[in-house]
Amino acid sequence: MNSPGSPLKVVFMGTADLACSSLRSLLAWPGCQVVAVVSQPDKPKGRDLQLVATPVKQVAEAAGVPVLQPARARLPEFLDQLRLLAPDLIIVAAYGQILPQALLDVPRLGCLNVHTSLLPRHRGAAPIQWAIAEGDAVTGVTIMKMDAGLDTGPMLSTVETAITAGDNGQSLHDRLAQLGGELLVRTIPDYASERIIPRPQPAEGITYARKITKEDGRIDWSLPAATIWNRIRAFTPWPGAFTQLPGTTERSLLKVFLTSAEEPSGAPGAILAADDSGLLVACGTGSLRVREMQREGGKRLKAGDFLRGIQLVAGQKLG
Repeated sequence: MNSPGSPLKVVFMGTADLACSSLRSLLAWPGCQVVAVVSQPDKPKGRDLQLVATPVKQVAEAAGVPVLQPARARLPEFLDQLRLLAPDLIIVAAYGQILPQALLDVPRLGCLNVHTSLLPRHRGAAPIQWAIAEGDAVTGVTIMKMDAGLDTGPMLSTVETAITAGDNGQSLHDRLAQLGGELLVRTIPDYASERIIPRPQPAEGITYARKITKEDGRIDWSLPAATIWNRIRAFTPWPGAFTQLPGTTERSLLKVFLTSAEEPSGAPGAILAADDSGLLVACGTGSLRVREMQREGGKRLKAGDFLRGIQLVAGQKLG
């Protein structure tokens, strides 16, 4: 056990860019000593398939912190390494694996998770995207004490932020990452000194934010215009939103960017108008005006420029 006033020994577990803000906050905070960082193994990327370090590993190495990269967090040899480090606390953010009870039992103060939603809403892998896709007005970050379930542990603290019309998956990701790092270092001292008592999550309002797939980006024009608008914002930058241009020629996918929901209606997917102000497409309810778009393999263009290169007219159908 640490002597009074000495920094807490912390192991940080994270992989994705989302976790970097939390790690940086811990590294800058004198209340802890990050004795090791645990990240997923490096993965090959690019045409030459060179191994690329995870974003969290890059932050850790720049700070001179040792990095562990087990293939699985439940491996006995990795758990032995953790026990030798004897951490007071393990902090987890966007690590990418479900942690076994044997790991949760290692630190004397347990494991805390930085989760980017207001639990119990949007437990699971993609809370940021699904908060936008489902039209939530507010989301936030929850600091949670982990148990063996999927984001089911008791809560320590939360912070809220509004989801604005100008938000997309990237902008909300960046804001929640920053808020999470700030909330983490405000929460740990009160938790470690038992001034915060973990409280159970509400039994009502539980939802699950499943992992996003490439196919989630395909636009279903039978949905209401407002729903499609939310999904386009949610799935920016990945997987992006796309539909099929009329016809079945090669490179017939149309990537959709800036849009706005409007009132005119028609058969879902039908083009109602095509001019410099945008491509107006009928939805299940209302319509969507597409102001920027990109043909597969082409450049992202404003509607007027795009339509000067590809002729689309009212009555044709996207799908």
